[in-house]
Amino acid sequence: MYTNAMVIGKFYPPHAGHVHLIATAAAQAKRVSVVVLGSRFESLDVAERTRWLEEELSGHAAIQVLSMRNDCPEDYGSDEIWKAETELMRLALKSRGVNHIDAVFSSEEYGPRLAAAFGAEHVSVDPARSTYPVSGTLCREDLSAAWPAIIPSARQDMCTRIIVVGAESTGTTTLARALTDHYRHRFPHIADVPEYGRQHTYEKFDALRADRPNAVLAEMVWTAADFGLIGARQNEMENDAADACPLVIADTDALATTLWERYYMGERSYGSYAAAGRLPRRDLYLVTDHEGVDFEDDGWREGVGRRAEMTEWCKETLTKEGHSWILVTGTPDRRMRTSIDVIDAILAQRHAFDSPPWARRTVLEGAPL
Repeated sequence: MYTNAMVIGKFYPPHAGHVHLIATAAAQAKRVSVVVLGSRFESLDVAERTRWLEEELSGHAAIQVLSMRNDCPEDYGSDEIWKAETELMRLALKSRGVNHIDAVFSSEEYGPRLAAAFGAEHVSVDPARSTYPVSGTLCREDLSAAWPAIIPSARQDMCTRIIVVGAESTGTTTLARALTDHYRHRFPHIADVPEYGRQHTYEKFDALRADRPNAVLAEMVWTAADFGLIGARQNEMENDAADACPLVIADTDALATTLWERYYMGERSYGSYAAAGRLPRRDLYLVTDHEGVDFEDDGWREGVGRRAEMTEWCKETLTKEGHSWILVTGTPDRRMRTSIDVIDAILAQRHAFDSPPWARRTVLEGAPL
């Protein structure tokens, strides 16, 4: 067993190959320091990458993850640059009480030289990446294909989330489904995220009818617990979809559930607010306008006279909470064009991974994801 091992990397983003490397070090060392080196020229902040790895490795008491900003140019042929780079690593370790390293674990060609700089032994771990044929370069160049290899906590935060909300019979479900279908060619694993509240309504009414066969919808009694369950399940469905695909288009969310709770239960019911307080990061809300859309009574809707009020509640709440939102209005085609224009722009921004001009690409021969 080694006493103090080190693993370094950009972890841009962290993936299964990184975890394999770190776990291999942890199996052979009493203590492993993972140094996350992040540059100002990169799109994902080094603090985010560090937090994701900490969450992924939280069950390993012997592993500590620390971050260090590194804007030093890369030049593997320069002794001066090597010294500049290793001093950053040394001080990162020193800041956490690690003054000696006896093993450096890496999959890189520079591993032996890095280990020598610390007077340590180099342990090479799967340099061909045959166990996990993935690299940060591959993740950045084809995020959709690499998505399953990215660690779960990073997938949750890196996912682009578009939430469609609105009053009853304003086209929210129609728009959410159309957008999901539109992006399926680009994101084959995109999942439908329907409105769980409707399913819960069906189940609740079936339970009522089991006791009282002649009961009608208006006799159903809603409780704060119902909305708490709906909000929590809506979050779960959304996060499951984010785990599978870097784009989520959801037909409502837990924040909108608080408005339906207000609608049915009044201002002093807060069953769904705990779920709404745990919302993942959002990119955009699309609010479907009630104007110009005929109310369709499918036997389950009760709010024909309150659509304008609910639309206003949506806009007020999203503004108060500081979310980005757009009112989508007009014909179905106009609503789709508005939505696609902004979603395409968001995806272009979110999937562009900047790197410093001296960054090297990692090329894995014959290693498709």
